[in-house]
Amino acid sequence: MAAGLYPPSAGPSEGITMKASGVSGPDADVVLLEVPEPPAPGAGQLLLEVEAAGVGPWDQLLNGAGWDVGLRPPAALGVEGVGRVVAVGPDVEGFAVGDRVLAHEAPLPGGSGFWAERVLITAASAAICPAGLDPVQAGALPVAGLTAYQSLEALGLSRGQRLLITNGGGATGVLALQIAAARGIEVTVTASASAAERLRGLGALEVVDYHDSDWAGRVRGGFDGALIAAGGTAQAALSLVGDGGRLVSLTSDAPAGERGITSTDLYVRPDAAQLTHLAEAVVEGKLKQNVEALPLSAGSTAFARVSAGQAGGKKIVLT
Repeated sequence: MAAGLYPPSAGPSEGITMKASGVSGPDADVVLLEVPEPPAPGAGQLLLEVEAAGVGPWDQLLNGAGWDVGLRPPAALGVEGVGRVVAVGPDVEGFAVGDRVLAHEAPLPGGSGFWAERVLITAASAAICPAGLDPVQAGALPVAGLTAYQSLEALGLSRGQRLLITNGGGATGVLALQIAAARGIEVTVTASASAAERLRGLGALEVVDYHDSDWAGRVRGGFDGALIAAGGTAQAALSLVGDGGRLVSLTSDAPAGERGITSTDLYVRPDAAQLTHLAEAVVEGKLKQNVEALPLSAGSTAFARVSAGQAGGKKIVLT
């Protein structure tokens, strides 16, 4: 993204603005606009010059009552990204001006998000970007990566057990697939037929076409766990989980447990240590992402595509 409007050695001053893709008020449309520069970082905070910021379906929730991240319009959307540190607040250790860091941040301490030239974040949420990690790949990773990792931790599956992932071709599902397969878990995913070959190459033992209205009837049940990344699939997936298994939903629709099955909704949380581990896995080629980069000026288009489920299995980032 474009450079900020004041040098790294200076703090923001009243009336200074920056370009952002965001909203002018509650429930307003996403547009390109001018928003106030973030304040100087306070204790435990970092100010970043944003290089790439992820776009996800969760961003639909930021400007209404769905997910209160402390947005104060006019403001940029976005709760994840990568950037260079341009100012370090008091009581922050381990970070210096010029460091490239990636983070998932919620709530947003500056009242504005990553779809902007600069963003204020909590230092504890940030991970140093490893050498060799492209900013576009880094900006795509935080929310999908952390969600995948934390959902698998919640499921608690081990080598040889069976996992069902709905929407296994999406940005989160495909990372969960790879992490699980690397742990020796046998993974079945629902996805489009066009994605089947790619997903098998990433570790899926079976790919079921979700366009088939009877997809659940074509899958052998008895799964030890199910990860729900597609709305409206939780109840069908529950019927495929064996007695005493676990279901984790990322779409806030976990059904009531039955047959001793533990059924819960999961909401991602910032975690710098987990993010460091995930970033290193991307650099080492252990995790692959399908990323599409668009300019900040295309934020409205990116938001509309992701909200409508038309990202084509790609994670969109704004640069």
